[in-house]
Amino acid sequence: MAPRTHPSNPLALAVLALLFERPMHPYEMGVILKQRHKEDSIKLRYGSLYTVIELLLKRGMIAARETAREGRRPERTVYEITAAGTEELHDWMADLVGMPAKEYPQFEAALCLLPVLPPDEALALLRQRQKLLEQDIVVLAGQIAGISAQNFPPLFLVETEYRLALMKAEQAFVAGLIGRIESGWGPVELWRGFHQDREATLAKLYREYGGAPMNSE
Repeated sequence: MAPRTHPSNPLALAVLALLFERPMHPYEMGVILKQRHKEDSIKLRYGSLYTVIELLLKRGMIAARETAREGRRPERTVYEITAAGTEELHDWMADLVGMPAKEYPQFEAALCLLPVLPPDEALALLRQRQKLLEQDIVVLAGQIAGISAQNFPPLFLVETEYRLALMKAEQAFVAGLIGRIESGWGPVELWRGFHQDREATLAKLYREYGGAPMNSE
């Protein structure tokens, strides 16, 4: 059985989850997502929010329940989740929670192209990243501790705890990578040579490790 195709925007998942709680209008959805700091995990733009709502309407996952006006404010349409939307929400969440998926973080992309930077510059930038990560870890850990002290249900902090765990893992990796480069890993001399005499270094690399130059015919 082929896997189901879900909407590509995680904001659609957030909309379904909010409407799973109760019917509401788009502006209220945006306010609640900000109040709950969900924009830290799901990119929120009001223009995108309305686009996502149109998509979910077309797919029959949500439906307009009523249109109301409060005072002089413009009319606002209140939406509710449909049976199809409830099923989609469950299946989508099950896939995300239970099935590891290949993602393409920007830092990983930079690491796979790290030789483009001279080793000394790469080291300086990695040290900068390590320092910024350490600062972010302190701030985020403090936020979690502060909220936890208010007896806030930990279930609703789980994504923040996950983000903190990822930061700590990345910080440990960066610290280890810095240490390896400082000890000559790479090897650094080959890496440095690539920036001093690219043609000669590439020729040596192809001789010793195999492969062919990118511009070979």
